[in-house]
Formats: sequence, structure tokens, C-alpha cells
Amino acid sequence: MPVKRKRPLLSRLIVWTLWGLVILVGLGSLAAAGGYLWLRGSLPDLDGQILAAGLSAPAEILRDPEGIVTIRAQNESDAAFALGFAHAQDRLWQMDFTRRSGAGRIAEVVGARALPFDRFMRTLGLYRVAEANLTALPDDTRAVLDAYTGGVNAFLAARNGPLPLEFQILRYTPEPWKPADSLVWGRLMALQLSGNWRDEVLHARLAKRLTAEQIGFLWPAYPKDAPTTLKDLADATGEMPLERFADILPWELAPKDASNAWVLDGTRTESGAPILANDPHLALSAPGTWYLARIETPERTLSGATVPGLPFLMLGQNGDVAWGMTTTHSDTQDLFIERVVEGDPASYETPEGPRAFVSRQEIIEVQGQAPETWTVRETRHGPVLSDAIAVDLDDVRGSGTVLALAWPALRADDRTGVAFHRMNRARNAGEFRAALQDFNSPQQNIVYADRAGQIGFAAPGRVPIRKAGDGRHPVPGWSGATDWRGEIPFQELPLASNPAEGSIVSANNKIVPDSYRYLLTADWQAPYRAERIETLLNGGKEMGWTLERTIAAQLDLASPAARALLPLLLSTQATSARGAEALAILRAWDGRMTRDAAAPLILYAWAGALTEALMADELGPAFKEFRAPKLAILTNILRDAPAWCDDVTSGVTETCADELSRSLESALESLDQRFRRPLDQLRWGEAHLARFAHPILRNLPLADTIFGYPLETPGGTYTINRGGAAYGSDPAKRFENIHGPGYRAIYDLGEPDNSRFMIATGQSGNPLSVWYGNLAEQWRDGQYLKLVGPKTVTRHRLRLTPP
Repeated sequence: MPVKRKRPLLSRLIVWTLWGLVILVGLGSLAAAGGYLWLRGSLPDLDGQILAAGLSAPAEILRDPEGIVTIRAQNESDAAFALGFAHAQDRLWQMDFTRRSGAGRIAEVVGARALPFDRFMRTLGLYRVAEANLTALPDDTRAVLDAYTGGVNAFLAARNGPLPLEFQILRYTPEPWKPADSLVWGRLMALQLSGNWRDEVLHARLAKRLTAEQIGFLWPAYPKDAPTTLKDLADATGEMPLERFADILPWELAPKDASNAWVLDGTRTESGAPILANDPHLALSAPGTWYLARIETPERTLSGATVPGLPFLMLGQNGDVAWGMTTTHSDTQDLFIERVVEGDPASYETPEGPRAFVSRQEIIEVQGQAPETWTVRETRHGPVLSDAIAVDLDDVRGSGTVLALAWPALRADDRTGVAFHRMNRARNAGEFRAALQDFNSPQQNIVYADRAGQIGFAAPGRVPIRKAGDGRHPVPGWSGATDWRGEIPFQELPLASNPAEGSIVSANNKIVPDSYRYLLTADWQAPYRAERIETLLNGGKEMGWTLERTIAAQLDLASPAARALLPLLLSTQATSARGAEALAILRAWDGRMTRDAAAPLILYAWAGALTEALMADELGPAFKEFRAPKLAILTNILRDAPAWCDDVTSGVTETCADELSRSLESALESLDQRFRRPLDQLRWGEAHLARFAHPILRNLPLADTIFGYPLETPGGTYTINRGGAAYGSDPAKRFENIHGPGYRAIYDLGEPDNSRFMIATGQSGNPLSVWYGNLAEQWRDGQYLKLVGPKTVTRHRLRLTPP
């Protein structure tokens, strides 16, 4: 009988190790599966009946296969209650993180790295302002806010199972909702849409290096023939580290600069009724800003874009009136340089003599360490912003001057919430326009139309009237010479009704002629998108517009900026075979930013390299504010200002031809290093990814991989179908689509239920939901939805009933 031999010890160890690994992997898989199933419990109950104290009558929350919500209620307050419940079901963490941002309470849940942001927000005092704004609300608006608050808290009381993933990662539980939590969203949006204070800081930084003429060139004058919506101190800031202002806000809250809206009256449409198009452009993130809803009560049917955290329809239609918005980019902010009284650091100089700073103590809770006590100072102009960037910097706190922000959005009597409530209720264009008198901040361009065929434009908001100055630079606060002497009266703001041409276009372009008596801003945005919209509306077939033609215009990919720059680039003499190939590709290009084309990628790479070659030497550390190529500036330099082509640090004189050739080769080398393929096989969409970054999950590689949904997208910074291209210091992320039309809508005033809608992500903010990013591809591909209530297939029906 053969003898059974034992395996060598090493072999047995290997076998045991492998079995151990198999067991560990199996246990890990079981744990992961169990964790996933447990987290699935964070998804809300969408069917059945829930007893909800606070309702006066039963209300229903219906959801279609795409997760789009229809709310049916017997009155306005119950509808607001149900909307609050639905928002909390789908976007609870987003709502909580937004209110925390407005209150400066992020360090509470993420730790000390959020302290600079919290200090800044406490200094601005946005949440204190929101609390004060509550007292300016009439009873009916306050009742709607209270009902919405009751709906959010009813969900918090009724929910079971774990909280959504973000709460688990950050290990905290949301507090009950309060009415001020809703209003602070408006203050945050005002901050995001009011960026002049940053421009003033940038002007001050540049004044230390450049002449006034050079600085002016970086903010090009508005072209005389471009569309107009309504046609008829270098040493003063001392050693303040002004560059830190640029980094104080996260990307999601940093100022943004684009949106489109236009309206055609019935003489221009096939149906004889107005058509209104709107696509506001904000950061492309997950979850997105907007939440689609149809809200039915016996009084009216609202449909369009809501915002989780607010009870009102922000953009949309109510069966009688439709409206859309773009940002005015008016200058409603001023930084005042306040001079501290020598020998009395608690006081500052005013025209009437010394005055004490108004101070308050803020306690900032910080996860993992002791709370921080933060002192906020205010002057007669507003909060002292420079304190928020000057922690432990004696050269600023002891420099003898501070920077204070004057801004109407910080006023306690702001009634913008009232305006939205009245806009939702308006029965015609006249009532809608009257509602806008309460629209205080931020100033917006609002286009509207009603079912009777009227169309209109208004730019409501509190806009300061300055004694002197153009608002471009920080100004001395001690003399009173540049103080504000009031605000533009509502009736003297830009307003228009039923223009003879039968159309109104607003795409962040100049909205008033040079003859307008007040200063709205010294620097208007480039008019490229407005020019393209007007070309489409007025070129060729001007009449007979349909929804389908309007949709095609909203999705247009032509880049007027690229078409203006191309002839100047194509004068370049190629110095290599690949350079000649790149020029040939650009010559054959029609200027449309399609995702399968190579030319857009070559153009943007070249424009980025050329921007660095022409401007980095003059701008120094401030160049990072101009790193993203601005095609208008490049066009102006190549056409009218060749002095910028000389590298002032090189010791020799370079020409524009030199820099064009070198920058082309530099761009092509960077593309080769990144993509490793022939030029004609490059694709714009491969670089122009919309990642829809989540503010928390994007910092966790595995979570971002599991829950992210990057999409190749078309469009560019200057197309109607906008796709703002990133151009940061990381070459691997350049050209990503980070800013665009998170909401698109086409309103048919003749048949409101035929109106079309789309958002960029999905209705749910829960990464485990099938509705987290389900609309992204439809959005990218230019598809739209109808919000048609009873005609929609209902997948889920939840009934809220008073106890």
C-alpha cells in the first residue's frame, strides 16, 4: 500500500492563505452586500398613506417613471406642505448642507478645513439676514413658508431606516427645518450671482502690476453694434493678501456668468401664442440645483423648476403666465477701504469723525476640536470682509485699513421671497410685473409672457446710485465721496412691454443703451450668445416659430467667439507637420462645438497655451484668474494690441506671429501627452466631460467611481447650448464641462401642458436611487419632458392625510 505523503509546509501555508483570502473576500462581499441593503433603507416610502399633522385636507404626491413629482392639494398651504415633504424625501442632505453653508456651519460636520469658509459666511451674516427677512414677510407668504417647513419636518418625523449616505459618511443627524432655512437659499444665490466684489479685488491686485490702460483691456468695452436687450487705487489696500479672496468660496458658490432667455409674441409663432425659452446656467453638480414639479390646486397649476428648500416655483408657468431669468451682472456691491483710527483700533474714520466698529461674537463649532470664537466687525458700509481672510496675519489686521462690503442683499427688509410668491399667483402680465416690485436681490433679467399674448422684460433689484466712481475698484470709505445716495426706483429700472419687433432676448448681454441715466455696471459680459440667438430669431424665416424650432435654437452649438478668433489663428505659419495638420483641421471646421469633432479640442488647447504665452508675464500671480482662455481678449490682442505678445521677462521682443507658432506647438504637445493619438482622432467630448461632482463623494475615490456618471458633452463657453470649459492647473481635467444649463424649458403659452422641460441630473439626491442621475443622458442628448399631470403614467402614489 503506497505511503501518503504530506505536503511541504510552504505549500500548506499557501493553501491556507488562499482559503483565508477566499473567506475574507466572501465575508467582505457579504458585508458590502449587507451594507448596501441597509443603506437602501434610506430610500423613502413612495406609496401608501402617511398621517401628517399640519395638513388641512388630504394631499397626494405622485411620481412618474422618471421620478417627476405631481402634487395635488386642496389649497396653497397644503401644496407647500406636500412639496416640502417631497423635497425632503428626495433631497434631504442637499437641503441640510445648503442651510449649513448659508449659516457658516460646515466645520461642525467636516472639521477644521472648513473654518475659512465658515468665518467668511459668519462675517457676511447671511443666516442672520434670512432670519431678519422673515419679519418683512406678509402673513400669506409666511403661512406658505410655515406650511413648507411643516412638510419637511413631517417627513423627518415619519421616516424610518438609515439616513442617506452623506449623513452616514459625515456621521451627523439633520436638525428640524425652520423657515429661515428656506430664505437663506436666496441669500446664497444672491452671493453666487453677484461677483463684483471679487472683480474689485482683482482690479486692486492688478493695479500693483499694470497700467490703467492694460487693466481696461482685460475687461473689453461692449461692442457698439452688439445686441442690447432694450435698445431704445493701487496703494490703498496696503499689504492685504487680496489673492486669498479668490479662493474663499467653493466652486459651487463662486460667481457664475451665463444664462439664456428669450420670448416671441404671437406674431412670430405658428400657433399665434407666445413661446418663451429659458436655460439658466449654474455649476453642473450632483445633486443638481433644480427639482421638477407640477403642483395642482383648485386655484392654479404650477409647473417648472423648484429648488429643494423653498416652497415656491422659481422658474416656470402657472397656467396664465410663464417666466424665465438670466443674471444682469449689474454692479450692486462696493468694497470700501475703511481707515482705522490711529491709536484706537476699535474705531474707524467717517466724514463725521471716528465711529466704533459694531462687533459681535460668533461661536463656530468644529468637529474634532474645541469651538472657535470669531469676532465679526461691521462699519457703516457693511461687514469687514478682510477680517475673514486675515486670521493670524498681523500685516493686515495692523495695516491701518480694512475692507468693508456694501451690498443690498444684506438688508433686513429684503422681500424677494414675497416677490416669488406673488409671481406664482399672477394671473396676467400686469400682475406679474407688479409682483417684481418686491424682487430686491439679486438683480435679475426676467422675461415673461401671458396667455393673452403680452410679453415683457424687467430687471428688478436694488441697484445703488453712487455719488461718484464706476464701481470697479475698492474706494476710500472715510471721505464719503463715493458713498451711495440711494437706489434706482423700480419704475426707472430697465422695463419693456410688447416691443414692436415681437421678441426679447436676454443672454447676460448689455440690457440698456448708453443713454440710460444710471450706472448698472461698467463691464458687460461678451455678447456672443445674444448675437447668436438674435441671428437665429431674425435670420431667414422670422415668423412661424414652433416649439421644435425653439428647441433646436436652445441646443445650438455654433460658437461665434471661435468663428471670430479663427481667422486670426489661421494666419499662423506652421513649424511642423502636426502643426500643418492642426491648421488644416481648423480650416475645415464650421465652428460648431460637437462632441465628436477634433477641432474644438485643438482650438481650446491652443487658446489656453496662447493665453499663457501672452498674459502670464504681465499678470504674475493674478494670472490664475485669467488662465481659462477668454476668446474675446485673445481676438482683441491679435487684432489691436500686439504689445501683449512680447514677453516682458525674456529680454527680447516677441511678435504675435512668434507666439502663435510657439503656442500651437505647445498645445499640440500637451494634447499628444494626454491623449496619445493622431490629431484627426481626437474628440472634444472625450475631454469635455460633465462629471456632475458631488460635494462629498467626489473626495472619496471609490464612492465617486461607484456613484459618478461622467458624460461626454457638446457645447462650449460661448455657445447657446453652453458647456463652460474648465481650465485649471491640472492638465488632466482641462476642458471638462463644469457649468451649463442645469434646467431647460420651453413654455407654450397657447397650450401650457405642451411645454417642455429637462434637468441635468435626476430628481433624487440619494446616490442609491434609480433617479439619482437618470436624466443626465437625456439632458445631454437634447431630449425634453412634459409635466402633464393626469396624462402622465403614475408609478407611485403617496397620500398624506391629516391625523
